[in-house]
Amino acid sequence: MDTTKKLAVLIDADNAQPSIIDALLSEVANYGTSSVKRIYGDWTSPSLRGWKEVLLDHSIQPMQQFAYTKGKNATDSAMIIDAMDLLYSDAFDGFCIVSSDSDFTKLASRIRESGLAVYGFGEKKTPSPFVAACDKFIYTEVLRASVDDDPNISPKTSQELKQDTKLVTSLRKAVDASSDESGWAQLGPVGSHINNQASNFDPRNYGYTKLGELVKAIKLFEVEERPIGNGRSKAVYLRAKTTRSRNTSKNANS
Repeated sequence: MDTTKKLAVLIDADNAQPSIIDALLSEVANYGTSSVKRIYGDWTSPSLRGWKEVLLDHSIQPMQQFAYTKGKNATDSAMIIDAMDLLYSDAFDGFCIVSSDSDFTKLASRIRESGLAVYGFGEKKTPSPFVAACDKFIYTEVLRASVDDDPNISPKTSQELKQDTKLVTSLRKAVDASSDESGWAQLGPVGSHINNQASNFDPRNYGYTKLGELVKAIKLFEVEERPIGNGRSKAVYLRAKTTRSRNTSKNANS
C-alpha cells in the first residue's frame, strides 16, 4: 500500500461511534496520510457529546450543520458538497467516507470516476450499494473489536470457514486466476484479486488478522513459504489441495 497518498477523511457524526476513532485513524494510516479530517453534524445536539470529547485530541475539524427540517438529513448534503469541493481542488489522492448511510453511494462512485480511491467505513448494516461503490470497505465492528475485544469476532474454525460458500468460492477463484502453470499462486496477487471482486473482503471479518492466517485456517490449500532475494524475507504461495494431497493429510493425521 502507498501510505504517502493524501487522503480526505470525512465523518458522518450521526452514523459513526466516537469509541472507534483511534482504531479508525490507525486503519486510515494503512492507506495514506489524513491531510484533512472533518466531521459533520449538528453540534448543538446532545447526542454528539461523545464526539466533542475526542475532536481536539485527534485534530478533527467539526463542521456545523443545523437540522433545518425534521426528517431531512442536512448533514449528508453538507458532507457531499464539501467532498465535491475537495475533489475539484485536485489536492487529494483518495477519500475516506465514514458512514453507514446509503446516501453516499453516488458520491463514492463519482469520486472513483475521477480516478481517486474511496475507502468506506461503516457498520455491517451498511447497504450493499454503498459498500460496492467503494474500492475498499471496512466494517467498523472489526475496529470496535480491536478496542473492546468483541467475542463475536473470534476466529472461525476450519469447518465454519468451509461452510461459507462465498468465501470458499472467492478464494478458489482468486488462486486460480493468480496461479502459474503448476497451480501455485503468490499470496499478494490472490489478496488483490479478491479485493477487486469484493470491496468488503477482510480477513478480520472471520477473526483473522492476515489473509495468510485465514488461508491456513480454512485448510483447503497447500501453503509454502519461499525465500526472496538474499533469503531474509519470504513470499507465501498457495495451491489448491488435490485429492491425493488431501488423502495424504488425512493419513498423516490418523
